[in-house]
Amino acid sequence: MTTLMTSLSQIAALGGPVVLILLAVSVLTLALMLYKLWQFRASSVGRHHALRQALIAWDDGNTAKAHDTLATSKSYLAPLIADGFASAPRARLTAEAEARFAKLESGFRAMDTVAQLAPLLGLFGTVLGMIDAFQSLQSAGSQVDPSLLAGGIWVALLTTAVGLAVAMPTAVALSWFEARMDDERVFADMAIQTICAPKTRPADA
Repeated sequence: MTTLMTSLSQIAALGGPVVLILLAVSVLTLALMLYKLWQFRASSVGRHHALRQALIAWDDGNTAKAHDTLATSKSYLAPLIADGFASAPRARLTAEAEARFAKLESGFRAMDTVAQLAPLLGLFGTVLGMIDAFQSLQSAGSQVDPSLLAGGIWVALLTTAVGLAVAMPTAVALSWFEARMDDERVFADMAIQTICAPKTRPADA
């Protein structure tokens, strides 16, 4: 841990305030990712086996089995399905589903912002570093030392590297979260369609 903190301090000292900002953003973004993973797990996102079985029973007109199976589900969509079994209108079910999706998708915009702005912030730090390097080169006059310029460029490019290192994992994580939510929307739409238009009407069972 001490070695890690020392390395981060050295990087911050070399890259300046831009790297410090990027490091702070990376910590906050990581915390947000971990929170979203916990939230998805707590809501049983993607784990709808009991709901699928309940919907199959409902589709077959077996309302008793549908309700019993639904009671075993811990999915965040279980209350929505229960409302559907209680004859809630389709528009209400759709609105409730979107409200639940919006809660799960909170924080996505922040991750998208980080993924887009982190490389630009890193590039901004590089430009500032290059300006400083060329100013040092100009101050040297005729006593130009190539290592002075090379060292300045290396330090300047560090901010771009840090910006990309922050942006790339964030973009990958955001893509994964969004793909999961796309699957959730497909499942919810299928569930609502099944509830509102089952193959066998409950009254016929």
